[in-house]
Amino acid sequence: MRKSAYLFSAGLIGAFFVLPLSIRAAQAPRSSWQAEWDKAVEGAKKEGRVVVSVPASAEVRKGLEEGFKKRFGLEVETVAGRGAAVVRKIVEESRAGVRYFDLHIGGSESIVTGFLPENILQPVEPWLILPEVKEAKNWWGGHIWVDNARRYVYSCFAYQTVTLWHNSDLMKAEEVRSFDDFLNPKLKGKIGWLDPRTPGSGASMWTYLMHIKGEEYLKRLAGQKLALSRDQRVLAEILAKGKVALVAGLTYYSLSPFLKAGLPVKPLPTPREGLYASGGSGHLTIMKNPPHANGTKVFVNWLLSKEGQEIFSKAIGQGTRRLDVDTKWLQEFGVLAAKDGLTLEQYYRLENQSEEKVHRLREPGAALARKLLD
Repeated sequence: MRKSAYLFSAGLIGAFFVLPLSIRAAQAPRSSWQAEWDKAVEGAKKEGRVVVSVPASAEVRKGLEEGFKKRFGLEVETVAGRGAAVVRKIVEESRAGVRYFDLHIGGSESIVTGFLPENILQPVEPWLILPEVKEAKNWWGGHIWVDNARRYVYSCFAYQTVTLWHNSDLMKAEEVRSFDDFLNPKLKGKIGWLDPRTPGSGASMWTYLMHIKGEEYLKRLAGQKLALSRDQRVLAEILAKGKVALVAGLTYYSLSPFLKAGLPVKPLPTPREGLYASGGSGHLTIMKNPPHANGTKVFVNWLLSKEGQEIFSKAIGQGTRRLDVDTKWLQEFGVLAAKDGLTLEQYYRLENQSEEKVHRLREPGAALARKLLD
């Protein structure tokens, strides 16, 4: 009896010491990130704001500003503009010792050719705090990076999109079943193109055509007297007004005001040659020594959270890689999120956004565009 009682008491004493340790071990990861998160939020409130460069979209600005303030009561100053122009501005400020921007979100080519050579970016991963953001299982394809170092340019989107739109009063969608139909003489002077001589979705499409159709095709395409612009809004407007029959390089967010107004702009079906895959405007970068470090932490984690990706993806019309965010609705506008229709192998074969492909494909494509279109 005494021996049994002794063993029972020893077991209770052991449990008293062991159980709390196991509980603490189980809770440690959460308490660790929670403490870091609380400290970041508190610090962000003292800093007062975070400054973020975003694509030139009123809906993106409104969605991010209102969503962030509603969630945290914090101000986000969004600077909307064409990616190449904003990247150039940030680089020039950095050279002059000016630190104004905390983050930049946009297309990959201007980031790869503008930011990476300047060494002005902070590694992204140390800024990820929330488990739902850090855990690769929440993202289609895990964590995908654009830069070769896999540290500085995080891609939160992955999708295929036509970026080809037509004025349904001027032509029928069936008239363009192949990229060869772009060479139809009746389309001469009737094709708009986001200038492929500079970074952007117009350059992406141009480079893709160089890759699959060859330089001779692009020479003939240039002979169609393309209406070029570096402003997506301008191209969207001339399409809606019927000054051109179709445009290449336009993404949903530039056309959404005209779609909502019921104007005759519609996406073309996918040409039979297929399409490239992209991260679109969903590339996240953090400036080295951001002036609002805590605000940057909070914004990065919120943007990559389920809530942030729902807001961003819906506003810009591009497919997030988060597995818990619905993207099937995008197919109505000619956008196929990679997680809804591609394998990871297909994506890596078709993507043209990575640092390696920017240098190998897109830079030669831009050089050819300058030769043919200048």
